[in-house]
Amino acid sequence: MSEDIRTVQQKAKSIRMFIMDVDGVLTDGRIIYAGDGQEIKNFNVRDGFGIRLAQRVGIKTAIITARYSSMVTQRTRELEITEVHQNALKKLPVYEQILQTHQLTDEQVAYIGDDLVDLPLLRRAGLAIAVADATSEVIQAAHYVTQKPGGKGAVREAVELILKAQGSWQEATARYF
Repeated sequence: MSEDIRTVQQKAKSIRMFIMDVDGVLTDGRIIYAGDGQEIKNFNVRDGFGIRLAQRVGIKTAIITARYSSMVTQRTRELEITEVHQNALKKLPVYEQILQTHQLTDEQVAYIGDDLVDLPLLRRAGLAIAVADATSEVIQAAHYVTQKPGGKGAVREAVELILKAQGSWQEATARYF
């Protein structure tokens, strides 16, 4: 159930790490295969820029995805996301390991997801975010539901929400004004 914006902004002030799913969040959820069988994914450049803005003000970024894709490896390398966990069929143990490694609490983590496999993390994260086209169960578990669907700027929207709540949006974007 989406909470009122003031409650969401209060939760966003504590965020020190932003963890993302991939398929349906950083992509629109489609998997396309080229004629040679190679997988093709479509990433939104604004989502990538949002990730870089978060990193610029010291928010750590991470990926936990149930599938493996060389395209994810390539994209996370471009975005300098070092905490990347693919083939994570059970996401909760990976999440707990990330928190331990970075000495974080649940309240310091935002997680954005779209499907049932994301529910355990959404239930734990201090700021649970669902993309607009997430399953109904994920939307019900979220503190905030983006207006944008997965792969179409939802991650950027979530990052902007966090940075503005923390008062760091100006710092993150100062070089462009």
